[in-house]
Amino acid sequence: MKRILYTLLILLCTGLSLSAQKLSKEEFRKRQEAFITQKAELTPQEAERFFPLYFELEDKKAACNKKAWEKIRKGKEENLTDAEYNDIVEDVIKLRIKGNELELEYVRKFKEFLPSKKIYNIQRAEMRFHRELLKNQKNRK
Repeated sequence: MKRILYTLLILLCTGLSLSAQKLSKEEFRKRQEAFITQKAELTPQEAERFFPLYFELEDKKAACNKKAWEKIRKGKEENLTDAEYNDIVEDVIKLRIKGNELELEYVRKFKEFLPSKKIYNIQRAEMRFHRELLKNQKNRK
């Protein structure tokens, strides 16, 4: 459950960051790439192989989350049956599971050219990047 909330928080932060700073998706990704490369100490060769896959994963996860939010918004409609709410609840959970399965699939791809310690460092750097976005967003207000 914490992972799901964390994922939604990251997506929210990403959206807030992009809108608050008026960064394009490309500029946001450039900053993210630079931050992760530095903090995880990726070599240029590792970064060159890692980031296309990483951003592919991020796009797929974003698509899953978009579908989940569409389902959640559908729940606001009036006169839905209990069966329809049940479908919404199950579909949202299935989409979250799919996002987690995607992460596992891509971690296995990363392991083909990165040691596990570097993958761990990337995960930590990613969390730090989003935490700093939140701090910056908070400080701007």
